[in-house]
Amino acid sequence: MAKTAKNDKSNFAGDNIIRFDEVTFDWGSNKRILDEVRFTVRKGSKISLMGQNGAGKSTIFGLIIGDNKPESGEIFITNGVTVATAKQVIPRDQMELTVRDFFSNCFLEKIYDIDPRIDTVLEVVNLKTRGDIKDRQVKSFSGGQQARLLLASALIQDPDILLLDEPTNNLDKEGIDHLTQFLIDYKKTCLVISHDADFLNSFTHGVLYLDVYTKKVEQYVGDYKDVLEEIGRRIEKENMENSRLMKEIEAKKYQAGLFAQKGGQMRLVAKRMREKAEELEGDIVDVRKEDRTIKEFTIPSQKDLIGEIIKINGYSILSPTKHKPVKLTCNISLRKNTHLLISGPNGIGKSTMLESIVSKVDDLNIQTLLKKNLEHLPPVDATIASGVRVGYYRQDFSMMDFNDTVYESLEKIIRATEGRLIETELRAVAASFLISADNIHTKIASLSEGQKGLVAFARLVLLKPGLLILDEPTNHINFRHIPQIAKALDSYEGAMILISHVPEFVSQIRIDQTIEMGKGKN
Repeated sequence: MAKTAKNDKSNFAGDNIIRFDEVTFDWGSNKRILDEVRFTVRKGSKISLMGQNGAGKSTIFGLIIGDNKPESGEIFITNGVTVATAKQVIPRDQMELTVRDFFSNCFLEKIYDIDPRIDTVLEVVNLKTRGDIKDRQVKSFSGGQQARLLLASALIQDPDILLLDEPTNNLDKEGIDHLTQFLIDYKKTCLVISHDADFLNSFTHGVLYLDVYTKKVEQYVGDYKDVLEEIGRRIEKENMENSRLMKEIEAKKYQAGLFAQKGGQMRLVAKRMREKAEELEGDIVDVRKEDRTIKEFTIPSQKDLIGEIIKINGYSILSPTKHKPVKLTCNISLRKNTHLLISGPNGIGKSTMLESIVSKVDDLNIQTLLKKNLEHLPPVDATIASGVRVGYYRQDFSMMDFNDTVYESLEKIIRATEGRLIETELRAVAASFLISADNIHTKIASLSEGQKGLVAFARLVLLKPGLLILDEPTNHINFRHIPQIAKALDSYEGAMILISHVPEFVSQIRIDQTIEMGKGKN
């Protein structure tokens, strides 16, 4: 019988604040996520929770806060401690809330001094905007500002255990630097899920690694760089031992064959040799499998692209000193095989600019997607050539219907592009993005954020767009996949508009033109 013992009165050796003891958890009726997992977290430690997309890292957070219940095993949290989590994205049903109501919902009881608490915590997360923001709706903030609101919503609770799920997503360099310093100075217990190895290496004391194959959690001391080195040494040692065992097994089997041919008493010797070989086979170590990485891929561009694909003459920025969008001019013309980077700090309006451009696309699906936001979008002076297919990668993946299964989502794209279903192409592309037979019929809503990102890239491959528009395409993505994604974008032969706050990623992609928002002409 499973037992989740929050506020357990036990005192654990080594001042442990969290303990998982033989915890098993299944997602649905036939998908095991954790299998008799054991680990501990010491009070005041800062721990990285690592693992492949979809392995179940966020599920562990859910078990700690009590949203998920284990099938078996026990979860102990030291008596009296409080836990707060900053999730990867703000839930959709909270996007219409005002900032004041968003923070008020963090507490079970009414907080009468909520306004000064909000002011304090927004200062901590370095969220700077014009005027008092407490009456603004959450949806009116940029992705980077929403990331700061998520962090602030956890900090305002002043928890003993802070759980952060991909906190650097959408943050610019200033935001990441500020968050890093905050965590270095943080005195309480913190568990962080992130695919940003450099970020994690700057403040973590240890790593919990969730192996997607064994469903076990491996516990390491040191940062992620130390863990990779230790895993490498272990794999090398295990491979050497297995090689030695295999040579001995082959020798025993060869000897058994020779003795069996001689007959008589030699047959007993042969039998013992075979038994010894079987014993040695049982000693062969299951070498730890590394995270699977997506294969190199290309995003085919629309055929017969001629002339100018998109022309941008002007856009609007959200100035922190003025109360209305500020119109700026530019002179950008994108033709085939031309890549544009849009840069600027969080909150200046980069994602809004992309939405405004996409709102001009003559596509019923896109218009339906953006309909509720069209009246709020500041104008952009842009023209997209007729007949150009636009591939749009949004930060929140809302270009996909979350009620669709993965198969249905990909099928819609391939039918719209090719006019018919090509089953072999659909499944081949799905497999190349680690979409297996086990999850191809899973609803988009049930996927991890990282898996949604891979599905979004699979859709772009099937769409074969003439204009590719990408808003922070590395968010949530396992860092092992990023070189393949960068290579695909670098070689893309249509017109491309990219927003990314990851300099290392951008440096791997050919950029032909740049708009530095805020540096245009009034």
